[in-house]
Amino acid sequence: MNDAMHLIVGPGALGRLVALHLAGVAPVTVAGRRTLPAAQTLVTPEGIRRTVPLDMTTLAELPPLAPAYLHLTTKAYDAHAAYESAMARLAGDPILVLWQNGYQVQPELQRRHPGPVLCASTTEGAWLTGDEGVTHAGRGITYLGDLSGHHVERCRELAATLNRAGLTAEAVTDIETRLWHKLAINAAINPLVARYRIRNGQLRDRPFRPMVERVVDEVAAIMAKVGVSPPPAGWHTLVWQVIEGTANNRASMLQDVLAGRPTERDAILGPLLAAAQRHGLDTPCLEALYGYLARGSVTLR
Repeated sequence: MNDAMHLIVGPGALGRLVALHLAGVAPVTVAGRRTLPAAQTLVTPEGIRRTVPLDMTTLAELPPLAPAYLHLTTKAYDAHAAYESAMARLAGDPILVLWQNGYQVQPELQRRHPGPVLCASTTEGAWLTGDEGVTHAGRGITYLGDLSGHHVERCRELAATLNRAGLTAEAVTDIETRLWHKLAINAAINPLVARYRIRNGQLRDRPFRPMVERVVDEVAAIMAKVGVSPPPAGWHTLVWQVIEGTANNRASMLQDVLAGRPTERDAILGPLLAAAQRHGLDTPCLEALYGYLARGSVTLR
């Protein structure tokens, strides 16, 4: 499917990062709520600027298309509405690729979509530089899998395309575990950097390092109760590796707070807090961070 068309719905930092890479190897259309400039500039982690023309449109003006892939790169809380808007204008049943944080939207949309549904768990770091572009702040890896286990070859095909496009990707058979791992990473990084308005790398410094350690301790206890195996090197090592690899990144939740947008607190912290409550676990750090994101203030203890 080398010439397969990719429709990307959600032109935020991740959506544009994926689009700007895919544009070099496949036809790409990007749709959002409003019209954005067709000339988009990608700043690489090495500081190189590359301007690429993209087919930019809005969901309201989306022409009838029959894409091979429909990538949803919206926030988790917008995913259902974006899916409905896009599918109402598309022909056929494209391969649906879900890039959302958390682990709520994925099983819900898998039940709704008549075609194959792939889940992407990525550690790529990026932030927007206005309407005209995106900064690729930290290279990561994207794992692709499907919750049903029926579309292994589709995952391999998309992983190969992303690798050709310059984004490291791997097809896996344990995507549910990978999504939980990404949830752990997000919970340890996003709320703290949003609370203190810092970049990821600053979490390595005091007073933030001990806060990260306490959050990871709480997350690890929850994961043990819900039966999610830790990565081979352990939860703490996984989180610190991602912080190191995305040190210059402004996490998505920080970008949301700075822009006055809703955050993904329910998608990221909600499943963890619900599991903690079911199993009678004390999670003061996670609860305080959720409280800050809901009300705007927090005191970690």
